[in-house]
Amino acid sequence: MKIGIIGSGHVGAALTRRLHALGHRVTVANSRGPETLGQLTKETGANAGTVLEATADAELVIIATPTRAVLDLPAEAFRGKIVVDANNYYSRRDGDIEPISDKKITSSRWTADVLPGSTVIKAFNTIVAQHLADLGRPAGDPDRLALPVAGDDADAKRLVMSLVDQLGFDPIDAGGLDDSWRQQPDTPVYVADLTAERVREGLRAAER
Repeated sequence: MKIGIIGSGHVGAALTRRLHALGHRVTVANSRGPETLGQLTKETGANAGTVLEATADAELVIIATPTRAVLDLPAEAFRGKIVVDANNYYSRRDGDIEPISDKKITSSRWTADVLPGSTVIKAFNTIVAQHLADLGRPAGDPDRLALPVAGDDADAKRLVMSLVDQLGFDPIDAGGLDDSWRQQPDTPVYVADLTAERVREGLRAAER
């Protein structure tokens, strides 16, 4: 699969390493330009590019940036794409984005509104980068951790869940995009390293 990754921080770099190692064709981009990605691409074998190059012909694009930075992305480049939102909103870093901070909409719904015409799926936001890189286990392992995946498009969600499984985690259907608050920061499943049943319990127990 051709995958674009926007963001080369801890999560973006971990996904670049793991997905390229699994045989996917990965192009990674950041806000500073491809010339700053030499070390990451040397380590992984992935390609470095601009945001436009990372999204062009990509079957799936992962955004792993500060939430506020989504406003700086060329929205038209994401039209028609499956977009995985791996971000978390933190007001102290991202400033006051009123619809999110007032809990009128989820951060992923906000991202979908900023990138109209894209199909946004929420995933990879509940695990720290080092664990994403190191803690994957084979299917059926009783200690395999699970990751929630939320989205409105069933086919797109299945595709993302298959990636979660390839990475060594049990994918858990967390409902629609408006349900993704259940996996945002300060919920039971957030950076908790839980197995599948515990993730399901945590999603049910979340309070807004």
